[in-house]
Amino acid sequence: MSLELLFITAFVVGLTGAMAPGPLLTLTVAEVARRGFWAAPLLMVGHAILEGALIIALTLGLAAYLVLNEVTGAIALLGGAFLVWMGYTIARDAIKNRISLASTEEATAALDKITRVPMGAPRLIGLGILTSVSNPYWSLWWATIGLGYITLSLERGTVGLTAFFTGHILADIFWYGLIAAAIVGGRRFFTPGIYRGVLIVCGVFLVGLGGYFIHNGMIRFGLI
Repeated sequence: MSLELLFITAFVVGLTGAMAPGPLLTLTVAEVARRGFWAAPLLMVGHAILEGALIIALTLGLAAYLVLNEVTGAIALLGGAFLVWMGYTIARDAIKNRISLASTEEATAALDKITRVPMGAPRLIGLGILTSVSNPYWSLWWATIGLGYITLSLERGTVGLTAFFTGHILADIFWYGLIAAAIVGGRRFFTPGIYRGVLIVCGVFLVGLGGYFIHNGMIRFGLI
């Protein structure tokens, strides 16, 4: 497969995966609503760091371990617990009105005047990493579809692997950037009530998804 075709197909396959609802998409909606457009690229930086490290690990033989029942079960349990905690925190703060459009915008603007760096950049990058790895289906995708692409890419050497990774990550950046732009563009219609409602829905969704992952992990370990 040519480098151009590797890049294009990686972009299309990556876009298909990025568009699927999941914890990272939900977190992006919540954080962009709270902190503004730059939350999405920062979450993607964390996501890209994790995927870059995983690609290296897969080329060294990690795939055989990722598909083990015990490994996927452990990822499901730990990841599910993390998602439940994160979703609960988001929903709780929204319900108790601990966060508001005014407070987050004023704080972000004040810090940006001093540092020119979006508020909470390290935290958002870290959340991008943790949220990605908390999804057991993410690791399974990479151990199957992703590994197939890596094998194909390596036929073209390091350049082929770079073309694949670039196309894949650009798909994530494109989609999540589009989501962020849509949210920011509609902020003038974002009343405090709608804002809190979005965060509550996102939080509840993450709690539910985390519960599903925990249930799946318990099944894999024969606990239920």
